[in-house]
Amino acid sequence: MSRKPKLERFKENVSSKYQIYNSIFMTLPFDGISNTGVLLPLFSEICEEGYKRDKNPSQIMDKFFERYVEKDKTEKEKVQLLFRFIQYIERQVVLFDAVEDAAFPIVNNMDGRGTLRNIKEEAQEKHQMDALKTYLKRFKIRPVLTAHPTQFYPGQVLGIITDLAEAIEKDDLLTIKKLLAQLGKTPFFKKEKPTPYNEAVSLIWYLENVFYHSASKIYNYIQDNIFKDEELDNQVIDLGFWPGGDRDGNPFVTTEITLKVAERLRSTILLNYYRDIRKLKRRLTFEGVEKRLAHLERMLYDNVYLRKEDEMFSLAEFEAELKAIRDVIVSDHQSLFSAEINDLINKVKLFGFHFAMLDIRQDSRVHQGVFENIVEVMEARENGLFSIDYANATEEEKIKALTNIDAVVASEYFENEITNATISSIYAMKTIQSNNGERGANRYIISNNQSALHVMEAFSMLRLCNWKQPDVDVSPLFETVPDLQAAQSVMRTLYTNEAYAAHLKRRGNKQYIMLGFSDGTKDGGYLMANWSIFKAKEELTAISREFGIKVIFFDGRGGPPARGGGKTHQFYASLGNTIQDEEIQLTVQGQTISSNFGTPESCQYNLEQLLSSGISNEIFSSATAEFSDEDKKTMEALASISYDTYVAFKKHPCFLTYLERMSTLKYYAKTNIGSRPSKRSKSKEFNFSDLRAIPFVGSWSQLKQNVPGFYGVGTALEYMEKSGKFEAVEDLYKNSSFFRTLLENSMMSLTKSFFKLTAYMKDNEEFGEFWSIIFEEFNRTKRMLLKLTGYESLMENEQAGKASIHAREKIVLPLLTIQQYALRKIQELQKDPEANESELKIYEKMVTRSLFGNINASRNSA
Repeated sequence: MSRKPKLERFKENVSSKYQIYNSIFMTLPFDGISNTGVLLPLFSEICEEGYKRDKNPSQIMDKFFERYVEKDKTEKEKVQLLFRFIQYIERQVVLFDAVEDAAFPIVNNMDGRGTLRNIKEEAQEKHQMDALKTYLKRFKIRPVLTAHPTQFYPGQVLGIITDLAEAIEKDDLLTIKKLLAQLGKTPFFKKEKPTPYNEAVSLIWYLENVFYHSASKIYNYIQDNIFKDEELDNQVIDLGFWPGGDRDGNPFVTTEITLKVAERLRSTILLNYYRDIRKLKRRLTFEGVEKRLAHLERMLYDNVYLRKEDEMFSLAEFEAELKAIRDVIVSDHQSLFSAEINDLINKVKLFGFHFAMLDIRQDSRVHQGVFENIVEVMEARENGLFSIDYANATEEEKIKALTNIDAVVASEYFENEITNATISSIYAMKTIQSNNGERGANRYIISNNQSALHVMEAFSMLRLCNWKQPDVDVSPLFETVPDLQAAQSVMRTLYTNEAYAAHLKRRGNKQYIMLGFSDGTKDGGYLMANWSIFKAKEELTAISREFGIKVIFFDGRGGPPARGGGKTHQFYASLGNTIQDEEIQLTVQGQTISSNFGTPESCQYNLEQLLSSGISNEIFSSATAEFSDEDKKTMEALASISYDTYVAFKKHPCFLTYLERMSTLKYYAKTNIGSRPSKRSKSKEFNFSDLRAIPFVGSWSQLKQNVPGFYGVGTALEYMEKSGKFEAVEDLYKNSSFFRTLLENSMMSLTKSFFKLTAYMKDNEEFGEFWSIIFEEFNRTKRMLLKLTGYESLMENEQAGKASIHAREKIVLPLLTIQQYALRKIQELQKDPEANESELKIYEKMVTRSLFGNINASRNSA
């Protein structure tokens, strides 16, 4: 490990190497194009120079064409050149990703703060090894891979990034040149939407090639270096999975796909075991074990390739046989290669026959309609489910009726497509559990959960599917600010319900509760969303402890800070003892998967950071609440002012029309990056509540305005300054690592903003005032954050991260310019009654194509 500062390591191993390989890439012609690589750096220079002189994207483009493109070039040829620029830039982003991946273990200290080795050494130093062992016997992390479309790389491009990173690590110039040429010819644009099964297959690649190795390496380290001869009976790392099970707003997730994905997960983990058994066979060539290994190899081969289920061991038998083989090696063969067989035994403990735990998720509004249909159909079929008029009963009456429900339904009872699908998805969970084990699919998540009735209806549907005692955890998802505020009352009702309390007792008195950052930010702004979630966690911890329930929080976090991303490790280490920390569970999606978990090194490092954040919070913290009463009052005031500011901004008459007409929002649906529709309803009318968080946050990001990550923060801080209460804010900043982490994430959003790109909008008759409101809040937030932190510039304490952001922003500046140029062209053509329809379509395609590189370049937002 180099002792040079992190920024210097980044410059040497990322910035400098990127410049070298990019210069090679720019000289490689593909598809018969030779001058694009020459013209792009010149265009990039014109862009930088133009924004310094306050020129708009159209003026910058005119200047470039005038200076570097022959006068006789037609409009069509100029447009073709811009499309070629887009092709080059999105590939430059891939190259930067690969260089950064290759340098990951050099730039990041793999044995430094937050790693397991560091944690173990700190525990030894502080005589806390027993406490560490006790904690690891019950603590877990669960990253949950989702198919939310926040990255635009097709599978083959992800493969090239991996191969490029390996070649760069070895400085293999010949392979690098070949891979760059391959990259030049590989299409990025998806002509058809992926199916949920396609999405699952691409994410299973990460499970098979990265998590399988990294998670087991961590587990081996814990077993060998912390527990030593003592058997660790806790997985420590679970993996979660949403593609194929997440039905919320995705009509394309069918029962057939759910079962197919579960089967793919099972066959992939068995295939990985098969490969490991083959490797073991080459080493364990001893009497007493050779034939037993050959039997396991044949059994796995028959199951994976020939689909012979009847000859397959159960999971318990498989694990017992591996342990028996280990016993022979220890007793008869001097423990030769016992570490290798221990590694496989640990993998089987971690991944079972399920590989990752497939969650099923659906919206409470769907459940409501489904349940009403069930009641109606059952009344027509027999005596009905209830003695009351369910549709017109009060919530209390409905919950009472659901408590004592006792009937069985089958999906074929229902002609209604959604009811049929919902019921069959529950029967699918039973099938998955019988094939993959109980951990294969044992959680049902209710999106948009607003009441105890929503949980009871989902719980009752499980019981109606011939499952009197469901081996399933029912998890409400609280997302909006009002829902978070009502969460404690919802859980009190459930904990005091006899049927639900009995269910929890059977499930080990554990209650999973999911909290959604993305919709919380969209609904209430950055500070209020994060503060509401913190308060909800405190309240839910208190109510759960009152009833003897261990609450396990599952955070729906996105990639950028505005969607709950940012510095997740610092966030979890800062929660204090008033929030239950039995497990850390969070969603991981899009560019966050590839940037944080895309290589074995980055995956191991970030899993260890998550583990250590929980350990730090529990064992090495001062075991006090994160907030004093005074600090809490200050935080409450800041969140409240920020919320009012954001809500007033949302109510501005230009808010929706600005997004609809001046941003890339409506183009997200045309990118074909995800199977899920980009809005919740099929209505053609533009409605804020139907808008998903990803295109909402993404559209602000494409404008380089990043509103959801800072809007309201500056106003709240300035109000405290003008009221003479800034000292209280300084105390809060000094005392609370939670608050510091929030502000550092907000700084990241500010760092990624670039208002010169859209400065032309301030002269727009309709939207000029609205653009100026955003720009003023940006400047206000920047001024106040610098004052509070004492920094000279944003992200002063994160120089390497800041350098990565600046490098990526420099790469995509020409792409952003092309996008804004195309948007301005579209606006001009839409005003012209004689405009050519085909010309309009070309510029719309240009906007859609430019979305790809811009989003991919933001992968360091996690």
